[in-house]
Amino acid sequence: QVQLVESGGGLVQTGGSLRLSCAASGRISSIGAMNWYRQAPGKERERVASIGVDGLSTNYADSVRGRFTISRDNTINTVYLQGNSLKPEDSAVYYCNADVWSGLNNPTFQNYWGQGTQVTVSA
Repeated sequence: QVQLVESGGGLVQTGGSLRLSCAASGRISSIGAMNWYRQAPGKERERVASIGVDGLSTNYADSVRGRFTISRDNTINTVYLQGNSLKPEDSAVYYCNADVWSGLNNPTFQNYWGQGTQVTVSA
């Protein structure tokens, strides 16, 4: 079984910064694309940022482009989300998502989600 565990959420003032981490563990053969999503109360879950296997291919939602940076460290199966110039509208539960091949022999593919970490930006 594979687990994704997020950390780094919390309360921050408008204009502040936060760095979220998501570590994947388990019988991992390889990890493909990794993503960060967020969901605010009463709103649909939206994709915030994505990063390819090479760590060079990235994509951002318009609402965060230029303020957020996604990165990954394949040596420790971890993806990060650095958020700067945070706004109250960035407040949400942030979820990590990843395409994972697990198992050492005949790896199987599955898309996994973390449990989420709360980010609250005070006005």
